[in-house]
Amino acid sequence: MTTTGVPGAPGLGESIEDRTVDPAGRSPREWPLALVMLAPSILVFGVFIFYPLVRTVWLGFHDVNFFGDRVWVGWSNYTDVLGSSSFLTSLRATVLFTLLTVPLGLASGLALAVLAHQRLRGIAVFRTIFSSTVATSVAVASLMWLTLLNPSIGIVNQFLRAIGQDPINFLQNTTWALPSVALATVWLNLGFTFIIMSAGLQSVPDELLESATVDGAGPWMRFREVTLPLLSPTVLFALVVLTISAFQSFGQIDLLTQGGPLDTTRVLVYSIFREIPRNPGAASVEAVALFGIILTLTLIQFKVLEKRVFYGR
Repeated sequence: MTTTGVPGAPGLGESIEDRTVDPAGRSPREWPLALVMLAPSILVFGVFIFYPLVRTVWLGFHDVNFFGDRVWVGWSNYTDVLGSSSFLTSLRATVLFTLLTVPLGLASGLALAVLAHQRLRGIAVFRTIFSSTVATSVAVASLMWLTLLNPSIGIVNQFLRAIGQDPINFLQNTTWALPSVALATVWLNLGFTFIIMSAGLQSVPDELLESATVDGAGPWMRFREVTLPLLSPTVLFALVVLTISAFQSFGQIDLLTQGGPLDTTRVLVYSIFREIPRNPGAASVEAVALFGIILTLTLIQFKVLEKRVFYGR
């Protein structure tokens, strides 16, 4: 004789405690298996992320000399480094560099994505061209811009001579060095921004745009009132990623200007790189400060801008 139980009720030999589940619907007996499955990832994160972070914070409390001898100095190392003119100069250069690259890069990628979204014959060729920089390495892009901005043979100075202007040594000029590196960075990140924006435009329903057209909305009004609100999650994502990338920029600065002239392009990452051989303790303080700045800015962006993001259904 077969005994059938009520659906959802404990079966034979099964207690109510065995059927207890947490709010996520998992049985307590599943947690050991979950921990075993997560162990490799936890180990990788611990070795390559959490341990270096903790050690960097700890090293920031020490004064380390050229021979590697560490002397505990406590919070004084943080106050001395973060209040120094060198750190403030690097922070200022980093903020200016971010303000130059992020808005321009975001607007350029969005503009190119809107242009490439048009239904025109041969538009796929332009999509390939616009996204091609995503496959360009920092070294190649820096070498290209180093040639373009060369004061003798660069095409930019050749154009200035053609219109009767004196050539400019862009990368060694205190006024033009940071904007020049920023322009190279915008070009380098343009392919990534274009691809992200193009993917976001694909999710905008054509029916809404057609309805707006029938209602008499022009191209600009359709973009402002329909496309941009639906694209706002993508814009927020690109803004956060570009901001983090700008604060972590290093390769193009090292190859183009080496932080000069007169430290005008010495951003925080490059300052950390230069400080490590001389004083790892001070470099650790700057690294912790950079981590705190990026984390704070990211949280502010999500907290403030997410209120303006429209998540359509």
